[in-house]
Parts: sequence; C-alpha cells; structure tokens
Amino acid sequence: MSKIIVVTSGKGGVGKTTTSASISMGLAERGHRTVVIDFDIGLRNLDLIMGCERRVVYDFVNVIRGEANLNQTLIKDKRNDKLFVLPASQTRDKDALTQDGVQQVLDELKQQFDFIICDSPAGIEHGAMMALYFADEAIVTTNPEVSSVRDSDRILGMLQSRSLRAEQGLEPVKEHLLLTRYSPERVANDEMLSLEDVEDILAIPVLGVIPECGSVLNASNQGQPVVMNQDSPAGQAYADAIARLLGEQKPMRFLDIEKKGFFKKLFGGK
Repeated sequence: MSKIIVVTSGKGGVGKTTTSASISMGLAERGHRTVVIDFDIGLRNLDLIMGCERRVVYDFVNVIRGEANLNQTLIKDKRNDKLFVLPASQTRDKDALTQDGVQQVLDELKQQFDFIICDSPAGIEHGAMMALYFADEAIVTTNPEVSSVRDSDRILGMLQSRSLRAEQGLEPVKEHLLLTRYSPERVANDEMLSLEDVEDILAIPVLGVIPECGSVLNASNQGQPVVMNQDSPAGQAYADAIARLLGEQKPMRFLDIEKKGFFKKLFGGK
C-alpha cells in the first residue's frame, strides 16, 4: 500500500529539501519505489539537490493543468532506477496547486509507487497546506532553537486539524520529529536547545537527530543527497532515520560531544 509522507516545518532554512532528498534516496536504496514531489511553487530547489535541474522539461503544475502527463514529467534518478522526482514550477504562483488537481496526481502516483515524499514549503501558506493535506505521515523538521520549534508546534496543530484525515475523522497523521543542525557542544554551552527540550515542547516521537555537518552543504552543491555519503555523520544520521521510518530499532547517535583521541589532541585535530 502506497504511503504519502510530507516533510514540513514552520520555519524556512531548517533542511526540509535536504531531508526530502535523503529520505527519498534512502528508501529507494532499500528497494522501495519512491517519488519525491517539490511543492515549493515559484522557488524550485529540490531538482538542484537531486542533481537533475537540467533535465526538467515539464513540472507539477503542467500535470495538474493537463499540459503534460506524469510519464512525460517524472524524472528518473540516474543513480537509482527506483527513485523519481516531480519538480515544481518556477513560473507559476502557489495558487496553481488546486486540491482536486493535487489529489488526482497523488492518486495516479499511488498506483506506481510505494512511497510519495512531499517536500513542503515552510509555514502555512497555500503550497504548504496542499503538501500536508493528503499526508499519511509527517516528518516535522526543526532546528534546536526557540523560534523554529515554536513554528513547528503550529504546524502540528495544522496536521491535527486541517489534514484530510482530520476532516474525515480517520486515524491521525503519524508525526515524526527530525532535529537538524544539532551541535552537542552548543547545547553544552546553552547556545541551543537540547533534544530533551525540543521533545518536551513538541511531544512527538523522534525520528532522528542530524548533526551540524559541512558535508550537507557539500552534498547539496554537488547535487547529491547527503545520505549517499556514509562517511559523514549527517549521512549516517539520515540512514538511521530512514531505518526508523521503516520500523527498525536504531540507537540515537551524535547526541554527545565527541571525545578527541590522543593523536587528534596531539596534532590539534577537531
């Protein structure tokens, strides 16, 4: 049975698109047919992080308006034939996404894919509400700082009241917390919230903690989801999160300050 998962947040710049790219790639690498949809109409970025920006001919809005079909529009990932990208339009406004149109596209995708990942814009504007409306599960992405967590709490309210599942009185959208750009050193210095602080505020199950890591930016610039870099802490943390999403038990890593070994101390390594 196909599952629709929205990657959402209340605040911009917390790593939603990075997360959407890595979650979708990780699911495909585990053998699941996966499509990732960019809902950020007018500010398309997912195709850049997925490394397929030069291959975009048609987009999500073209499909909704009947100007192209899904077969013409979906971009197959060059690295994994189980992963496809449905890009957003850069030239239309967000109102181009209609509820009926989005539902029709999702219904068609359900016939082909195990997982449909919806990369949402930030906040509660039209595109974000369209992304979360049909969700079965939500990955609420937040940084460990007060304004980001507060805005994520607002998104949880929307999931619980404005989703199709809420409207129809069905089982609620399953919520997951993904904490990004986490630094144990800054937590220890009281410069950011701890995981426990965020859990206390949002009170939803933790899917993963992604450490602050330069490999995230490097991967984005190379058009490669960071989960593919298993030498990096961020890549390993995303792999753990994907395993948990699939129901596996994984211990939480990257929560404590890394102790320097003797040679690192001797040579001033970080």
